[in-house]
Amino acid sequence: MLLHEITLENFGAYFGTQRLSLNPKPGKPIILIGGLNGCGKTTLLDAIQLALYGSRARCSSRGNRPYEAFLRDSVNRQAAPKQAGVKLWFSTTVEGQQRHYRIERHWSVTGKTLRESLAVFINGEHDKTVSDTWADYVEDLLPLEVASLFFFDGEKIESLADPERAAPVIESAVQSLLGVSTVEQLRTDLLALQRRQKVSREDKAALELIATIEAQLEENEVARADAYQRVAAAKAGLLHEKKELKVIEAAFAKEGGDLFRRRAELEAQQAQAKSRLEAVSATLANTVAAGPLPLLLLKEQLESLRAQVAREEDAVRAEQLLEALHQRDKELLALLGNGVPNDGLEHITQFMEEDRARRAADADVPRMIQMPATGIQQINSLEHVLESECRRAKEVLDESGELRAQLDALDRQLAGVPAEDAIADLIARQDKVRQRVDDLNRELRATEEAHAARVREHAQLQAAREKAYAKRAKGLAEIEHRTRVVSYSDRARNTLEKFGELLLQRHISRLEVAVLDSFNRLMRKDRLVKDLRIDTSKFTLTLMDADGEDLNPARLSAGERQLLAVSLLWGLARVAGNRLPSVIDTPLGRLDSRHRQNLVERYFPQASHQVLLLSTDEEIDDELLKRLIPSIAQTYTLVHDDTTFTTTIERGYGWGKTRYVA
Repeated sequence: MLLHEITLENFGAYFGTQRLSLNPKPGKPIILIGGLNGCGKTTLLDAIQLALYGSRARCSSRGNRPYEAFLRDSVNRQAAPKQAGVKLWFSTTVEGQQRHYRIERHWSVTGKTLRESLAVFINGEHDKTVSDTWADYVEDLLPLEVASLFFFDGEKIESLADPERAAPVIESAVQSLLGVSTVEQLRTDLLALQRRQKVSREDKAALELIATIEAQLEENEVARADAYQRVAAAKAGLLHEKKELKVIEAAFAKEGGDLFRRRAELEAQQAQAKSRLEAVSATLANTVAAGPLPLLLLKEQLESLRAQVAREEDAVRAEQLLEALHQRDKELLALLGNGVPNDGLEHITQFMEEDRARRAADADVPRMIQMPATGIQQINSLEHVLESECRRAKEVLDESGELRAQLDALDRQLAGVPAEDAIADLIARQDKVRQRVDDLNRELRATEEAHAARVREHAQLQAAREKAYAKRAKGLAEIEHRTRVVSYSDRARNTLEKFGELLLQRHISRLEVAVLDSFNRLMRKDRLVKDLRIDTSKFTLTLMDADGEDLNPARLSAGERQLLAVSLLWGLARVAGNRLPSVIDTPLGRLDSRHRQNLVERYFPQASHQVLLLSTDEEIDDELLKRLIPSIAQTYTLVHDDTTFTTTIERGYGWGKTRYVA
């Protein structure tokens, strides 16, 4: 539960509309609200309780006055018209969903007439049904008895400082906060139900038949329980044997047993790998090596051959070109004739002769090979053929290498296969345990079938009982039903009584530990109280000193008794585990500086996920404020005007040198 905001309208000393945001921050649960005596700190605590519980609220300023008189007196004297109200916005988890509630409680005074209204909004929408039944609804969200342990003031702490006076609070808290009262309420409800039943002796035959079926059902219940126990025993035995089998199998594997059992498989894999390797080797020898691949050994010679063929081709083309040039030059010189001077014609002739001489040198290559055109094409395509053959050879060689590696691994595994006589004992034990596991599996199936048969029989008996009831008259069936209700109620009440005793003892034991731990955290005297006991019948508190002797609370100082009261409330909250906000009013009275420091450092930051701390200037002073600042989410100061007798709310806290605004 988380309080988000409270609004006061002409309530008590608060004139007009005063609003406080109460949201904590991560790691900072404290909302610090300061004010001098009479400024309205307790009124703020009363407003929260009044918004939630209305006439049942335990407001400190109400006393023994009637609720209507309390509301009249709570209207600010300057309000005109005479009307007031409180609004509280909080959120909590209901059925796994986060819900936001806004409670608006207003009242107005006209002469001797007082009218009060209540409106409840859930997730922003008005809910008339919840508004009309809020008194019961809020008990499911936050019971009044539980809230009193989280919303408390200094006077309550003073009253709890007396262990005798604390007994009713402990009893109330254990009963309501820890759920013990629910068990007792169930017993009471069952008793009331029993008293409403009337048993009749009519229709004796039908009742005897039903009684017979009931007896058979009880026998069946015993038989089903026995069958269930045998199923559980079979499962336990099977689990034990499986564990033993696992141990043996681990030892078997460690000794190479798995390899022994896989020997035939490994040998088959070895034979298959050898066969494949032979096939690959045959491919290398008969196919790859028999093809053109060996020509790679003559790579240089092939290159020389290709170069020579290319030169011879160039020479042939050069010869053909020389013949064409010679004929062309003759025709060209003839055309030039007498049109060109002799000097120019001589130069042209010389150029043509030199050009033909250079080309004749290119054609002067020995014709040793004289390869035809088809052969030249074969030489040019040979390179591509060899590349393809080389890739194929590499693939075959890689496969051969993988097969050889596989054979090596299989050889190592087969070499590690132990001799049969070396693991014969383990094999025998393994087979024996496996047989026991199989037997237990069959036994488990048989016992499960027997249990299932009892379950089916139970269903049949229930159907027969229902049929017997159907044959009886409606009235007699109702009477028999009441008889069974009385019988079962007795058994249920006895069970609940025992459960309640055990539940109470369990909670009391946890509470003793939590209160003692809380007290030792807050005390400045280490181990002043060594142990703490709570009487489960009287709910009185007994302290024990370091020597194990009873420690009279009167020997504690007033401050130590006050810390004991705080520890009691803290321990109750810790044991209950309720995520509820704590509202603490004037908590540091009668405490010395060391105890105040412990309370500030160890209790307030951990009291809850949200702590509303109402303090005077003498309680949380400058020094304690500095220690508290790391845990403070928001700060407020209640400022009272002594001339108008009204209080306003301002941001920040502090009257001395330190003023902190959060």
